[in-house]
Amino acid sequence: MCGIVGVVATTPVNQLLYDALQLLQHRGQDAAGIATADGNRFRMHKGSGLVRDVFRTRNMRSLPGNSGIAQVRYPTQGSAISAEEAQPFYVNAPFGIMLAHNGNLTNWEQLKDEMFRIDRRHINTNSDSEVLLNVLAHELQLVSEGLSLDPAAIFKAVAGVHRRVRGSYAVVAEIAGYGLLAFRDPFGIRPLCFGVLETDLGTEYMVASESVALEGMGFRFVRDVAPGEAIFIDFDQRFYSQQCARDPSLNPCIFEYVYLARPDSLMDGVSVYSARLRLGEYLADQVRARVPLGDIDVVMPIPDSSRPAAMQLANKLNLNYREGFIKNRYIGRTFIMPGQAVRKKSVRQKLNAIGVEFKGKNVLLVDDSIVRGTTSHEIVQMARDAGARKVYFASSAPPVRFPNVYGIDMPTRSELIAASRDDEAIRREIGADALVYQQVEDLKRAVRDYNPRLTNFEASCFDGVYITGDVTPEYLDRIERARLAPAPQDDAPRSQLSLAIEPVDA
Repeated sequence: MCGIVGVVATTPVNQLLYDALQLLQHRGQDAAGIATADGNRFRMHKGSGLVRDVFRTRNMRSLPGNSGIAQVRYPTQGSAISAEEAQPFYVNAPFGIMLAHNGNLTNWEQLKDEMFRIDRRHINTNSDSEVLLNVLAHELQLVSEGLSLDPAAIFKAVAGVHRRVRGSYAVVAEIAGYGLLAFRDPFGIRPLCFGVLETDLGTEYMVASESVALEGMGFRFVRDVAPGEAIFIDFDQRFYSQQCARDPSLNPCIFEYVYLARPDSLMDGVSVYSARLRLGEYLADQVRARVPLGDIDVVMPIPDSSRPAAMQLANKLNLNYREGFIKNRYIGRTFIMPGQAVRKKSVRQKLNAIGVEFKGKNVLLVDDSIVRGTTSHEIVQMARDAGARKVYFASSAPPVRFPNVYGIDMPTRSELIAASRDDEAIRREIGADALVYQQVEDLKRAVRDYNPRLTNFEASCFDGVYITGDVTPEYLDRIERARLAPAPQDDAPRSQLSLAIEPVDA
């Protein structure tokens, strides 16, 4: 769920990249990084923490250049604390390449081994993004023989990446002396779009994970990058694109529409906000079938991402809508916080109940999803402590029963509350008087209603279907063991890293 952005402009891009990362901060709060191309030299600064904490004025001054890439990150592979694990990543040969990646490679360990044994490339971290960078570098080396590049050769290299790499990946990369490359995996799992800005000095281009980053920076949204497609913009602002996969198909991650993306983004032709409203409509049908409507005094959202669904549900059922919880926006998302104890404590810090809205009432709480159940249990208890007589709970997403391996930091099966429990057992676990889930087909239908061409989705955490075809029970067991293993301790982790890099000439 990282956020990436790449820009080719006519003026310095450091501030532009910084501001775009601020608009994508919801996609990753663990680390941030910016790399710019200044002639044949790369400049980079990255570190752990929020964008506002990683970059200072002196860091921004050290990032000259009219083109660059940037990323906000939370980890699905690699360390959460080391600046060396933050992106972008850099490799010196061929040409010099910087890369930032959103997604997760399911065969990264195999590729890492191949890099060492066959391609003779050294991988320095446990990040699948560094593996992806080296695969791209190797393919560029093959098509150019280390001499020179043109768009056709670059697209041929991306085709080679598609043949070798499995999983999800949306990528922005800078090739020293050439330009900005962006591409999306053949299944189109993770989002990527681009836009343009016409200036007196020429056309500027931006590629980003979400359209909100383009529009917030004044760029006109053009379209989404197609599954398997690569686009290349050279430093003279010339634009090229080509389909680089044999059998691409669009299977966007449906959890983007439920929770991950900003509501003001447009993804694969669908307004995220509109999809969430429609989720509320379909969820209303489930509530009507399972809870006596006369027994519900008020509908309340768990802020913020469930608000559109809760409003639309209340409107369709002709129920009162109220804001019963106030959110402290300076507390991180519990969804990506490590450790049950930390998440449990954080819920009370993040949300505060307005007692007068609960006292003596039967309330229907609407949340975007239930993952571990820890947050839901605490919220139900908060409502009871505030004086609610009955607490009903509705989730605008279906039960999360399976791990996600395509770039969302879903927990292990043993931590997923719905992995081994039916709805009644989950209701008892979270302490609600009734529990209502969205149906999987209604979830897909809510998004498809706004773009009928979306016939398939990546919805593995709900339906257990892993669309890349390479995820086996043995694979899930292996990543679960790796996740549960104690993390290695770094005696002196570096919180920030700045580099000025002059790539070798081809």
